Amino acid sequence: MTKPPADIHARDPAEDAEAGASSHLASLARQVRTLRAQRGMTRKQLAVQSSVSLPYLARVEAGAGNVSLAVLHKLAGALNVGVEALVTERNACEGDLLILVEYLRQQPPDVLARLRRQLVAPGAADVRRTGQRIALIGLRGAGKSTLGPALAQAIGAPFIELDKEVEREAGIAIGEVITLYGQAAMRRIERKCIERIIATHDHVVLATGGGIVSEAPTYERVLRAFRTVWLRARPEVHFQRVMQQNDARIATEALRNEALDHIHRMLDARESLYRLADITLDTSDITPDAALAALTHDLSPARAA
Repeated sequence: MTKPPADIHARDPAEDAEAGASSHLASLARQVRTLRAQRGMTRKQLAVQSSVSLPYLARVEAGAGNVSLAVLHKLAGALNVGVEALVTERNACEGDLLILVEYLRQQPPDVLARLRRQLVAPGAADVRRTGQRIALIGLRGAGKSTLGPALAQAIGAPFIELDKEVEREAGIAIGEVITLYGQAAMRRIERKCIERIIATHDHVVLATGGGIVSEAPTYERVLRAFRTVWLRARPEVHFQRVMQQNDARIATEALRNEALDHIHRMLDARESLYRLADITLDTSDITPDAALAALTHDLSPARAA
């Protein structure tokens, strides 16, 4: 019997299995961290809402230790996603959808952006026919509550804050909605309010919550029914504006750094989603009047056409 060359060794199945498990745990860790950041949740908040202990959640996000199916279901429920969003890099699709997904995966970013606008974004004909629905997106402190009413007045449309609509629908403060009922209930109420706004307003300026982009079905609906504007700002500007709104200051440097780091993480996790907006306006270094002038110019019917 001929012996195999000395430099060829049989692979150890146990080593392969261990490497595969480590890869899956690392992927799970990335998914949980990203989904949590997109929703603006701290690790402690996710631990509370999922009933998963904080130390255990820390191990999950570090890609260490075994994760049970029960824990995956708890985390998925708290993040308002299916379990498959945590454990797979791609959804299991069949037929036409599978082929379309594969085709889209192979396209460069500029082609994907063009196809998405053709399929999802309202066109000029839709704007002329149904009026002008405008949705402002972005983190808290970007200028939505300041620029929104001014823009609404300039174009003769009502101004609506989605968070207040959610509070009216739930009968309690928005923070209590999440605390008492969790992310899933919060997002269901949010979607219901958006559908009502679409049904009753052809001409409106809507200020959305910063995390709406993390809910794909709801965000897709907004992109399809509204012209969307991402009001962006540097993390330090977001931080200063939020502090001014609250008329408060974080007491210690450590807490300030933690809050600023949280803003950085949310922006990093959401940036690719915010960039899907039809218009991007950086409000970091311009006055509200200048921002309004720039926005009304970008939203003019001639530019929409």
